[in-house]
Amino acid sequence: LSQYKFRDLTIEELKNVNKTYPNFTFSMNTYTFKDGSQKDLLNFSGTVPVKYGNSYNIPIRLWILDSHPFAPPICFLKPTVNMGISVGKHVDAHGRIYLPYLQNWSHPKSTVIGLIKEMIAKFEEELPLYSLSSSDAARQAELLSYIAKITEGETDMKSKNKIGGGKNEGCFNKITVVGAGDLGIACVLAVAAKGAADKVVLLDLSEGAAKGGTMDLEIFALPNVEISKDFSASADSKVVVLTVNSLGNAQTYLDVIQSNVDLFRGIIPAISHYSQNAVLLVASHPVEVMTYVSWKLSAFPKSRVIGVGANLDTERFQYILTNLLKAQVLAKDAWIVGEQGEDKVPSWTSCNLVANQSEAMAARNSREKVANRAMEVLKGKGQRSWSVGLSVADLTDSILNDKRKVHSVSTLAKGCCNINSEVFLSLPCVLGTDGVVEMVKLEGDPLVQEKLQSSAGSIHDLQQHLKL
Repeated sequence: LSQYKFRDLTIEELKNVNKTYPNFTFSMNTYTFKDGSQKDLLNFSGTVPVKYGNSYNIPIRLWILDSHPFAPPICFLKPTVNMGISVGKHVDAHGRIYLPYLQNWSHPKSTVIGLIKEMIAKFEEELPLYSLSSSDAARQAELLSYIAKITEGETDMKSKNKIGGGKNEGCFNKITVVGAGDLGIACVLAVAAKGAADKVVLLDLSEGAAKGGTMDLEIFALPNVEISKDFSASADSKVVVLTVNSLGNAQTYLDVIQSNVDLFRGIIPAISHYSQNAVLLVASHPVEVMTYVSWKLSAFPKSRVIGVGANLDTERFQYILTNLLKAQVLAKDAWIVGEQGEDKVPSWTSCNLVANQSEAMAARNSREKVANRAMEVLKGKGQRSWSVGLSVADLTDSILNDKRKVHSVSTLAKGCCNINSEVFLSLPCVLGTDGVVEMVKLEGDPLVQEKLQSSAGSIHDLQQHLKL
């Protein structure tokens, strides 16, 4: 323990753990951090008793940093081959454990014994492991060996390259929908109905056996639709649709978003591990922030991380202009851009109104009147699950079939409209196999620019408060 700055305090702490949990074993091993750097760290492994209906012994491993007890331990589950990880509020897909106790760690108030007690309490609310069938156990072995490599000195990227690249990659259109709530099921049904995908996988991350809609999907089995609780079922997807939203009992809007971020922290690394060339399509709320979070956590290029954004609103807007207000000429260049919700704004990608300046002004005014009427009609249209599902199917069709169609989707807006921060906003984009092929330039309307900059500012402020 020579490199430990507060060696005596650390030894004292370990003696206390040993008294309370005699089954723990201690050793020195190499730990690999996210940036690839390595350190020999003291760690201990053992099981903690958890009551969840029955009594379970949950295997864990705690790594003690060399600045202990002033820095919290790094905590992992240590599942056996026949145990699957239940990704949830406190556990990510790699088995890393996140707890309020760790976030608020402060010596001398915080102790390893206190940490283990909170861990047990949280695991009794939400069991972090489940038993795997023998076929799932084989898949789990592959994931466990990947996780083991992280803690044995092999970086993420090296081991990532060994997985995926199935033999039918390139000719097989597979889509994974993550989340089996109403929106997830609506996306599965709409994508299946559209017929663009050869296979649709629904990843159900909810607790326990199949419930509600998932059970019905299993009963009335649809061709080409597979339901799974295992991330490896998503391997080699061309598009991964994210529909999950945390239903935690958060107090503030920021808490709600943070609990969604915590959820994504467990999902995105696993998804990007199994489908390294996928386009991530985010439908979770708030879509701009969660698309940014997905981009950061996946380390995918910005072109392959998009949010559903204002695609549904734009399609409705163009439909209202064409069919209700008989303004076909305007409709083809009309877009809803910016933030989803109240702050969305109508915009145009063509400014060839008329040559004469006074006529141009008059044309612009009449265009605005029509747009305002269309926006009024649009206000009455809610975003129901099935509507968003249809919009998702429309977007996946454009991506899978390389349609090069223009959609208003959440994309990285930095560099557009004098926006200098890393925020995602809905802008007209050409979509193809690799996601966003190019952005379509908006007409230079100062009011639209002002609205987009204002949205970018408030989203950026919100993102600054999130713990990624």
